[in-house]
Amino acid sequence: APTATDDTPIIWAPTTRDVVTVAGPEAEAYLQGQLSQDVAGLPVGESAATFVLDPQGKVAGWGRIHRVGEQAFEIDTDPGAGAAWEARLRRFLLRTKAEIALDEGVPAVAVRGLYSSPDLGVDVLPAIGPGVIGFDAIGHGIDLVVADLPSDAVEVDAAALEAHRIAAGVPRWGAELDDATIPATVGQWVIDVSVSFTKGCYTGQELVARIDSRGGNVPQRLVRLVLEGPAPGAGAGVAVGGEEVGTVTSAADHPDGGSVALTFVHRSVEIGDEGLVATVDGVAARLLP
Repeated sequence: APTATDDTPIIWAPTTRDVVTVAGPEAEAYLQGQLSQDVAGLPVGESAATFVLDPQGKVAGWGRIHRVGEQAFEIDTDPGAGAAWEARLRRFLLRTKAEIALDEGVPAVAVRGLYSSPDLGVDVLPAIGPGVIGFDAIGHGIDLVVADLPSDAVEVDAAALEAHRIAAGVPRWGAELDDATIPATVGQWVIDVSVSFTKGCYTGQELVARIDSRGGNVPQRLVRLVLEGPAPGAGAGVAVGGEEVGTVTSAADHPDGGSVALTFVHRSVEIGDEGLVATVDGVAARLLP
């Protein structure tokens, strides 16, 4: 088996993903008019992040679209988010020559670290997130991927994978994302990887385009927290200078000590390059930009 290509340990964890399949003669044209990503420009075998929005521009789903054929696509998303994706895509499907199917809880493996998977005949999809290096393999062939990992790769549990997600600032459906979310609030990097501003019309684009034209200015934004103590519960208050500025949406103990969390803060909260001293339920913490 190949070995790690730098000093960062390779970690991997079994997980699951919900997968929505869209296929048929008009699959590409339909998705091009429904998703924020440029589906028509996606080559077979490639994948990219995307939103699906409601007509008002709020988030109906966020996931990764993978073109598996000329007119066949798989969209993988957080466990529990697939049903909302399926319902939203069926909403405007009338008389479109495309079939939609949902497969919930599909076995997957998440691999993080600088490692190039050999061609095992298994689709590996680049992980999404700022600074996140790695890939996910979903469904068929994941056992082959695990068997071929370097001997020094470390299996971790779901809690460690969750800590990795939170530390990278990646939003999750049901925590940082729901059907009331305005896309830009979860981070400019999410917009950058998920939205095409050159593709033409798609459902819900007006709000996204308007906010972008105003410099991405939204009332609140998602930021990261590092804490000196154990992970707080969701809903724990985040304070700066004694005043509450947000509540925790996700948190996890970090393998290297302390914990990490995510919170939304008002745009008036200025976080410099060095971060901003805060407390979470009285425990020392630092907000990160």
